[in-house]
Amino acid sequence: MLRPPRACSTLAMATAVAWMACATMTGGARAEAANAADATDASATLEVVHRQSRGLLERGRYRDAIAELERAADQAERHGDSTRHAATLSLLGEAMLLAGRATDARPVLDAAIRTGTTAGRSDIVATALNTFGGLEAREGRAAAAAATFARAATAATEAGLPRLALIARLNRVHALADGGDLVQAGRDLDGLTTSVRALGDSSATVHTLLATARLRRTVDPRALDAAHALLVDADAMAERLGDRRGRSLALGYLAEVYARAGRPADASALNSRALFAAQEARATDLVYRWEDQSARLLAASGDRAGAIDAYGRAIDALSGVRRELLTGRIAAHRSFRDEAGPTYLGLADLLLREASAAPTAEAAEPYLHRARAVVERFKGAEIEDYFEDDCVAALRARTAGIDRLGARTAALYPIVLDDRLELLLSTGAGLRQVTVAVDRATLTTTVRELRRHLEKRTTREYLPAAQRLYDWLVRPLAPQLDAAAVDTLVVVPDGALQTVPFAALHDGSQFLVARYAVATTPGLTLTDPQPLDRGRMRVLLNGLSVAVQGFPALPNVDEELERIEAMLSGRRLQNAAFTAGRLADALDEAPYSIVHVGSHGQFAPEARDTFLLTFDDRLDMDTLARLLGTTSRREEPIELLTLSACQTAAGDDRAALGLAGVALKAGARSALATLWFINDRASAALVTEFYRALANPEVSKAQALRAAQTTLLADPRYRHPGYWSPFLLIGNWL
Repeated sequence: MLRPPRACSTLAMATAVAWMACATMTGGARAEAANAADATDASATLEVVHRQSRGLLERGRYRDAIAELERAADQAERHGDSTRHAATLSLLGEAMLLAGRATDARPVLDAAIRTGTTAGRSDIVATALNTFGGLEAREGRAAAAAATFARAATAATEAGLPRLALIARLNRVHALADGGDLVQAGRDLDGLTTSVRALGDSSATVHTLLATARLRRTVDPRALDAAHALLVDADAMAERLGDRRGRSLALGYLAEVYARAGRPADASALNSRALFAAQEARATDLVYRWEDQSARLLAASGDRAGAIDAYGRAIDALSGVRRELLTGRIAAHRSFRDEAGPTYLGLADLLLREASAAPTAEAAEPYLHRARAVVERFKGAEIEDYFEDDCVAALRARTAGIDRLGARTAALYPIVLDDRLELLLSTGAGLRQVTVAVDRATLTTTVRELRRHLEKRTTREYLPAAQRLYDWLVRPLAPQLDAAAVDTLVVVPDGALQTVPFAALHDGSQFLVARYAVATTPGLTLTDPQPLDRGRMRVLLNGLSVAVQGFPALPNVDEELERIEAMLSGRRLQNAAFTAGRLADALDEAPYSIVHVGSHGQFAPEARDTFLLTFDDRLDMDTLARLLGTTSRREEPIELLTLSACQTAAGDDRAALGLAGVALKAGARSALATLWFINDRASAALVTEFYRALANPEVSKAQALRAAQTTLLADPRYRHPGYWSPFLLIGNWL
């Protein structure tokens, strides 16, 4: 029978050790292994570097830690000190994994294991193997991870590190459960529970008990009593030690157990105590977690107003703990959307329900504005998480958003919830809500189907999905769009909707582009809508028509650049002249308003893997932003960045964040880019028509893109939407 733990007594200051989902080594085990290595390490300097690097990792400063460790590893290798080299490589591999650089971490950890084995240092080998198992788990290779964790446990036992051996075995249980072998996972966990309880009192033991309790729930969600007993033990030990963070975690997890056991009153009481302990410990990441849990408990009890307030406090707390959250989600191979999305969307859900229940459209509008603002915060945080910088905050500081739309322009704001789709439409008549009865899973499946078929340019298999999406996303709004005589539709796509072109939606007789000029933006507060000054249009043309670095030639880029140059004044950097250095020089010499790049490019799930191809290198987003944002001759942002041969991974919503945020990151008001790579002759034809239309001062960027797309649509060679629809205008549509 579940009994709540006794009331909390006076709490003392605690350390900030966090359990990280058993995917990588916990702080206590890492310290144990590091101390054992340090005890026999001849170099005090290396010990200092390791200590400093661990501190940097705990504060989320991954790049700084990696740079320090790379220098230390090089130095150890030069001096022929295999022990120092292996220990440093082991920590470097962990740092890379925490930074999301799994591809880089793999060879580093391999080298640490080999070098540590040669040096006879089973403690280093055990540590590196445990981290390597976390890497395999992150890659979804559960069976391989389980085997590696078993090797780590054996090595740790040989090294006389019982706590690390126990952590490795717990990690193995987690991997077995991830792989679906719940029976073996349960057997292994049964054999480890006694060992966990036998550990002496320490904060590391508290967090091992917490991890074991969470694993017990993973292996058998019905095992509430077993998890409860472990959490009560963890709570009691944390109280004896004055470990406020440990107490907060134990009480919060207990609240979750009681909620699942159908005892909401006890769950709420425990959650309040967990929140108090988190506040006393100044653990803002836990304040976020328990405010979020409080919101869910209140919502389940029917207290919608209380839940809205709690969600608001959770989001406020979340804004201060993004780095801590990043560490946890990378270890558990979860995306920012997976981790934080339910909080933002939970609040938006409740606000939209309040709006639906309002007696009049005017009464509903404040709830709609607040719901939209919540999703805006989420979108901004997601893009900042992708690029790992504060580019969103910098833009918001200098823009006012786009609530004041121009004549005949509407903003469509889809919000995808688990059980329904909410459409918010902003026109001159105000902000209105339409609810569509399609759940997230069905919508996402249809989006994936459309994207897959659009890239097959020899069939019309795309049509059913294009029509279903039109019926869900546009048809319900037709009366309002008609009443406002809308000819430009600005879409703020959410989630999977970022991976498909709205222009290709079909009403049964024609594509959406036949009726509206379509632009997209990552957020209403992330757009700077300023008309393009045609009198100052000057273009810097860049392109590769030859094969370089393993990428095929783009022969039609020559014609593309020639045609644009004939229409617009500017300068051309082509083939061998298109390098980062020459691009920087050119941008510094003249105030170009348009930067056009006809070259291969890739938007990947991680920003570090996103690039544009130059003749001799790959231009990442940080470098591009630096080049476009620091020229001495330009006071205003680049008006338009055109990328005419890019590719975004199909079905990868996180990769689409790079495309959605490219203009924002690059410091441009808008971008014209492609969702997938297309025939370079079709690309050349479209961008030529786009610039031809853009030369008319009466035509907006969105209307120029529509003119170019409808021109290709009328050409029998290119009428399939796979040719013209992947071009998206992102950001400022004017």
